[in-house]
Amino acid sequence: MLMNLQVRDFAIVDRIDIEFEPGMTVLTGETGAGKSILVDALGLVLGERGNAQLVRDGAKRAEFAAEFDVSALPNVSSWLEEQALDLDDDCLLRRVINVDGRSRAFINGNSVPLSQLKALGELLLDIHGQHFHQSLARRSIQRDLLDHFGGLLDDRAIVATHYIEWKALADRVEELTGAEADSAARLDLLTFQLQELDSLALEDGEFDALGSERRKLQNSGKLAEGVGRALDGLFDNDAGNANSLIADALRSVEQLVEFDQNLRPVLEMLNSASIQVTEAADTLRRYSEAVDMDPARRDWVEERLDSIQTISRKHRVTADELPELADRMRAEHDELSHAEERGQELEERAVAARAEYRKQAKSLSKARQKAADRFAAAVTDAMHGLGMPGGVFQVQLTPLDDDAAKSWGLDQIDFLISANPGQAPQSLAKIASGGELSRMSLAIQVIASDGSAIPTMVFDEVDSGVGGGVAEMVGRRLQELGANRQVLCVTHLPQVASLADQHFRISKVTDGKSTRTRVSPLAQDERTEELARMLGGVEITRKTLEHAAEMLACARRKSA
Repeated sequence: MLMNLQVRDFAIVDRIDIEFEPGMTVLTGETGAGKSILVDALGLVLGERGNAQLVRDGAKRAEFAAEFDVSALPNVSSWLEEQALDLDDDCLLRRVINVDGRSRAFINGNSVPLSQLKALGELLLDIHGQHFHQSLARRSIQRDLLDHFGGLLDDRAIVATHYIEWKALADRVEELTGAEADSAARLDLLTFQLQELDSLALEDGEFDALGSERRKLQNSGKLAEGVGRALDGLFDNDAGNANSLIADALRSVEQLVEFDQNLRPVLEMLNSASIQVTEAADTLRRYSEAVDMDPARRDWVEERLDSIQTISRKHRVTADELPELADRMRAEHDELSHAEERGQELEERAVAARAEYRKQAKSLSKARQKAADRFAAAVTDAMHGLGMPGGVFQVQLTPLDDDAAKSWGLDQIDFLISANPGQAPQSLAKIASGGELSRMSLAIQVIASDGSAIPTMVFDEVDSGVGGGVAEMVGRRLQELGANRQVLCVTHLPQVASLADQHFRISKVTDGKSTRTRVSPLAQDERTEELARMLGGVEITRKTLEHAAEMLACARRKSA
């Protein structure tokens, strides 16, 4: 249930704070006072799109906050818990729209995407606009209303899932069929390219290793010459090589250690140096013996590297990527080689998916027909209670051919109405009377709402186009709806307003420099004055006040 709505700097609203109660609440006021602005504010705080033009002139941002009691709404509580947004039994939604057009949304103090705010809003509140009857002629709206009433939205989602699977497989089969003409040529090319790659037989890391070997072979002379010079300096040169010089130093220090033990570490270092020089010389001799100066080997390495680079350039990949390329080609070659076999398998899967879709769609159609009968009877009964005693409402389901199958099933849904006895039911688009269409639209909305789990319903001037006794019937229907859930209604009809449990008057005030909207909760005597204004216009007479008081008294007696 909606407990509180706060609006700041929105359009002509500077600051509004409204506390709501259970049952039926009406908002009344002069045309242009801002009644529908409050409905728009509710829509924005529940995730509807907004822009910078909504911000009040001179303000930096528009702010909206709505507090709901969700203690009796297990589905909402579960949703909040799943999203880690739960907070006791209350739920606070907040929306901020800056003057630069940027928007932020919050649930229980946590910043969330607008889509998440909208998803939660759809569980908390449903808004029926004053122009609903204009969209009611669209088949998509009619389908949604019927499925919503029948509790078939989950079934329709299952049908849509099977439809998507079937169509995806069918498209894949079509692609394979269209590619058959080119598959033979592609298979021949892949065969040749794979033979070429297999002949190359490139191993992981081989290209880098060959590059290192080529550098070594190209500089083998320099390597041999340099190693020789190093050996001379370390060991082989008779005229003072490093090994002999270290040996001399070692003998000198050995003699001195006898006189001073502090030189023993130097002795150890010289011993270590002697050993390392000897090991370095041995390593250089082995390296010198292994230096390959074979021209044939050098030519083979050059040819091998050239072959690898040629194939790499041909396929526009690096040498290291050639093994991965070969794997991809083998996979494609395997698929094309078994294309006919796999195509048959894919076609079988497509046929099975189509059969499953039809099974689910036909089950949905049967459920829709049952829901359509119940929906038609309920709306017809509601029409009778709204001043259309001879009215008939029908839901016509026309089966679709397989070629016209849709994600929502195999039915074309049409709402038909006969407003007067003896008239054959016709499509809504052919109804001439706006009043009849408004009443029928209201009947559909009330009935559809009866099948809804949404706790708060908002009706924005859905009673336009009716008056007199019919207006009271409209009020009665809304009052009945308010017995089981919270109903907010923007209305111009005193007959409807008199039946409310809570009444707010919306007025527009100005100081000559700026204009703002004011919301006032009405006490009993103030309600009488407001109803009198709605009955009598600008001039309120004693008789008008008496009539208004009588309407309120009558409403209390009937609701008692």
